[in-house]
Amino acid sequence: MLFFRWAILLLLLAAGVCFALYAGTGQARYRQWGLVVLKWTLLAAFGFFAVLIFERIF
Repeated sequence: MLFFRWAILLLLLAAGVCFALYAGTGQARYRQWGLVVLKWTLLAAFGFFAVLIFERIF
């Protein structure tokens, strides 16, 4: 459980770094990478919380 929290936190940090690099350099590839990392991070987080809710219900 702690591993998944750290993984989600680090992935959000990586997305933030990508967006900061995009803001600093203006290169569109950093924005694209940031969006991809953010998308998969949010999907993983939603899946993680869905499992927690499912465990609590049953």
